[in-house]
Amino acid sequence: MTSTGFAKIAVGVDFSPSSQNALALARARFPGAQIRLLHVTDARVTTSPDLMGGVTPAVFDAGLLNSLEDADARRLASIMQDGEETEQLVGDPVTGIVEAAARWGADLIVVGTHSQGALEHFFIGSSAEKIVGRSHLPVLTVRLPDRRS
Repeated sequence: MTSTGFAKIAVGVDFSPSSQNALALARARFPGAQIRLLHVTDARVTTSPDLMGGVTPAVFDAGLLNSLEDADARRLASIMQDGEETEQLVGDPVTGIVEAAARWGADLIVVGTHSQGALEHFFIGSSAEKIVGRSHLPVLTVRLPDRRS
């Protein structure tokens, strides 16, 4: 356990500068903690909304999904450090991160936040906000430093 009381930290990774910053912060602020990198290959790229508010498969291409998973696995392995663990899932990123962190017994979830325009935020919301809202675990959201300062 670290001096902060967080022994197991799940970090949501989507390979963006924001998530890389969140991972760097988790490593620096919580030395001695177990870190698990969680990545969810977004299966929603192969689905579309239906009239009832659910989703239906678009043109399901298992080969495309396998290619995405393989590429993501290579990227995940390239950023992992000694002693860290990874878990790769397929599905909705918000649900995947929340459920994987709880299943692992994490004490804290760390995620990066993305800058969005007001219209984009209104229609699709923030994944980080959704994780905060759905998780029963504490969630640390990390913004990219302001480049103007």
